[in-house]
Amino acid sequence: MRRARSTAAASTAPTVPAAPAAPTAPAVSTAPVRRSLLLRLLAVSALVSVCSITATAWVVVQSTAVALSRERGQALADDARVYDALLGYAATHPSWNGVRPSVDRLAESTGHRIVLLGKDGRPLADSAAERDHPFQPPQKATAVVDPLAVDPELSKDKDGNTGDGFGNDTGAGTGLIDSRAVGPFKLSGEDSKYLGGIATRVVACLRDLGGVQAHVRTMPSGRPRVVVPSPGGAPILGDQRCPTTALTDPTPSEAEALAALTTLVNTCLAGRQAGAVTLAVDGSWEARTRDAPPAATVTSCLTSSRSQQLAPYVAPAALMYISGPGRTATTFFDLSADNRLRIAGWASAVLVLTVAVTTLAGIRLVKPLRTLTAAAMRMEAGELSTRVPVRGDDEIGRLSAAFNAMSLRRERLESVRRNMTNDIAHELRTPVSNIRGWLEAVEDGLARPDAELVTSLLGQALQLQHIIDDLRDLSAAEADELRLAPESVQVTELLSATATANQATAAAAGVTLRAVASEPVQVMADPVRIRQMVGNLVSNAIRHTPAGGSVTLGARVEAGLGGVYGSGAATVVIDVTDSGTGIPAGDLPHVFDRFWRADKSRNRRSGGSGLGLAIVRRLAEAHQGTVTATSTPGAGSTFTLRLPQYGPATGANPPMGQAGTT
Repeated sequence: MRRARSTAAASTAPTVPAAPAAPTAPAVSTAPVRRSLLLRLLAVSALVSVCSITATAWVVVQSTAVALSRERGQALADDARVYDALLGYAATHPSWNGVRPSVDRLAESTGHRIVLLGKDGRPLADSAAERDHPFQPPQKATAVVDPLAVDPELSKDKDGNTGDGFGNDTGAGTGLIDSRAVGPFKLSGEDSKYLGGIATRVVACLRDLGGVQAHVRTMPSGRPRVVVPSPGGAPILGDQRCPTTALTDPTPSEAEALAALTTLVNTCLAGRQAGAVTLAVDGSWEARTRDAPPAATVTSCLTSSRSQQLAPYVAPAALMYISGPGRTATTFFDLSADNRLRIAGWASAVLVLTVAVTTLAGIRLVKPLRTLTAAAMRMEAGELSTRVPVRGDDEIGRLSAAFNAMSLRRERLESVRRNMTNDIAHELRTPVSNIRGWLEAVEDGLARPDAELVTSLLGQALQLQHIIDDLRDLSAAEADELRLAPESVQVTELLSATATANQATAAAAGVTLRAVASEPVQVMADPVRIRQMVGNLVSNAIRHTPAGGSVTLGARVEAGLGGVYGSGAATVVIDVTDSGTGIPAGDLPHVFDRFWRADKSRNRRSGGSGLGLAIVRRLAEAHQGTVTATSTPGAGSTFTLRLPQYGPATGANPPMGQAGTT
């Protein structure tokens, strides 16, 4: 009875597990208020608003300060411009009698009232009309206009240089006398024109000799100077490559003025018990005796003497007053009580608007997130077909699309897992049921444990062990845990050995098995695994070839790009061709799937575990190769294994003794 039950169990179709009951959708829990995304968005928006308001207030205050600073700067610039213009007038005129037109022009261009008073308080010039209110001078004048005592803060002398009293911009002068105050050192028009011609010829000489881009610069005294740019960028006066004494020798008028100045300087030095000096027209000096006077003493005497000599030629010192009637320092904002109230009102309006906009944006953001959370919880409960609607192409939309793709993939993987579990259960049930049935029959006395029965049970056990070994190999290959030991393998010898090992099985099935002779072909591969791949392909071909058919093994080398094997691109191709029933075109994509058989009834009379071809594909991928199948129904099939000839490392040298074949 037990044998009958076992036999019946063995022939029964595999049991498919019942579909699980539809899971109940879990309730979506609401996040705590303190962790709510919407509340966080509101807090962030409020913080941003407060920061914006604070920044705006700071900008207002800073802008006010900047406006005041700019007005002060503009006023200082206007004062400096007026001061420089009046200083130039004083340096070139012996009195202020004709200064009124100049004062009027400056007042019109600056928009200020300009008043000049003498040191005794006597009015010299006033830009305001006579009918206007009389000028009431403040306690302190804007500046003192004195060409013999220049104010360095207001002076706008060209290039920032001060005069040496000879009409030269030395860049290292006394800083007291304006360079435009030249007095008796002023050249006549004829002398200036004559020296200008000489300077022009010197410039041409420098340009012709060395390509020096020099130019002529006329000093306030009317004396020309040749300016040659120095390597450091600062101009130097004169050049020794085209020397001429005419540009350095004083004219008669300059010699007379220079003699008078020398007398004044030496008188000053004598009073200070210092030695006499000789002055040059360029402002330099040299001692007449070995005991040279100190430079500071000479400079002091030169300044005082120069002032004494220029006094008759320049206007006397005057007090300059600059004011702007009706013009006061203004700003576009102040922090009065009304303005502070206005700031508070606008700040409140900005805060309310920000919170409202953030609330609307937060609701639109939180709603799809809640939908995703509910879908994820349903998936966690077992509802693998869960999907969410995808709206838009923003971040939330892309997250929804990614969730749907993940759900679909998980559903497919779960389906594959269930099918694989059913296939494994079915494949293991048959040999286990047969072994159990025969053992129960022996126990019940219905069968004798003779040699034939033991051989049958041993075959079933070997088949069961074969399935288990194949499952272990397939699992290791899919988990990338196979440990390969590549070495040089002679493929031609491998095919011959495989054909010899399977001759008995082929003869029992009435199939002719042969390996096509060819030139030696070598490949870098794990010898155990490549024998396993070829053996599985051969066993599969024998099982699906009817009696009288044939199975042929062959190998060749396909050259890589350029036709040079040493390039690392060569491929070893192993073909297993049978003359069996063939495989329909619709079944070809599935021949390497686990437990797939063309026999839909899934009987095991043809043998095999249903894992051989799947193992071949995984082992080929582990060797960085491929396996493909082509078939013509009724004519046979060809399984092609392609492996890189020199293993994973491209560019390796070919094995010793390799004969190139094509």
